[in-house]
Amino acid sequence: MSTLTIRPRSECKWDCVSLGEIMLRLDPGDGRIRTTRQFRVWEGGGEYNVARGLRRCFGLRTSVVTALAENEVGRLIEDFILQGGVAVDHIRWLPFDGVGRNVRNGLNFTERGFGVRGALGVSDRGNSAASQMKKGEVDWDSLFGREGVRWLHTGGIFAALSKTTPEVIEEALVAAKKHGTIVSYDLNYRPSLWKAVGGKAMAMEVNRRLAHYVDVMIGNEEDFTAALGFEVEGLDDNLSALDPGNFKKMIDKAAGAYPNFKVVATTLRTVKSATVNSWGAICWADGQFYEAALREDMEIYDRVGGGDSFASGLIYGLMTFGDPQKAVEYGAAHGALAMTTPGDTSMATQAEVESLVKGAGARVIR
Repeated sequence: MSTLTIRPRSECKWDCVSLGEIMLRLDPGDGRIRTTRQFRVWEGGGEYNVARGLRRCFGLRTSVVTALAENEVGRLIEDFILQGGVAVDHIRWLPFDGVGRNVRNGLNFTERGFGVRGALGVSDRGNSAASQMKKGEVDWDSLFGREGVRWLHTGGIFAALSKTTPEVIEEALVAAKKHGTIVSYDLNYRPSLWKAVGGKAMAMEVNRRLAHYVDVMIGNEEDFTAALGFEVEGLDDNLSALDPGNFKKMIDKAAGAYPNFKVVATTLRTVKSATVNSWGAICWADGQFYEAALREDMEIYDRVGGGDSFASGLIYGLMTFGDPQKAVEYGAAHGALAMTTPGDTSMATQAEVESLVKGAGARVIR
């Protein structure tokens, strides 16, 4: 693909580095948050999930830039990160005051939903270590220059955490461009995160500013509308009208407004119920559109993290093959597989992704 010039693997320590918050996810399983007596615990975070997918599924060398409070919860999150194979070299550890008045680690209570009951997420992340990150705290020139990074991934969730996190992102993006690192950004619009800090208007202001540094812009239909202001024609209030033609018009507008975009990718999801979705994806590159196979009536076990796994599959495809068609197929397949297992992060293998790309069904493997 002519539009992306990716640094050689031989001159970089890291294939991909993600910038964002990592939380502890508490999952009531088949129950409800409000009535459960036990939780299963995972780690998760929109930006981190991409680095983990690239490491665990696709075998790339990844690290994460974040901050954690130095206590047992922070160390539990670190243990999950280590199990996921993501390097912890660039985590900032902040002193814990014993209560969490000054700094704490974020929690995310998530129930999966079923049938007519949609998935539900309840964040408890105010005053978190990652939200307090500030410009000037990370030596980006050392990371991108001395160590070397082929790809940086970040996004709109981290941007929404505080007044300082967009400044951290912008500082990172400027340094990445200086050192020839490809930048991807997942808009990941979350109304709950922006509600108290200016709502959609502030989300647009922040994301439009950061978009000027992005090579690969990723999002879904709501993201491009709420975070960048590009309307999708014919989309109803429930985000259930799936028309690839309308999405292509939206992507054309976005690419025209931001000539720095080399690739624009969006997932296509029709929500029929919490457990049955149609799932597809479109990728724009070199002025052309590439579509993944649409999976009608796909059964969902846990939808959280499906978009992040799409992003990691897409990034892997672009880095490895330089082929937008392969990239969008890998992204859609990886996202689909990630939604068949619990937790934010992918449990899929590369062989499973490649098998699904080739059209394999769900027959028993013996």
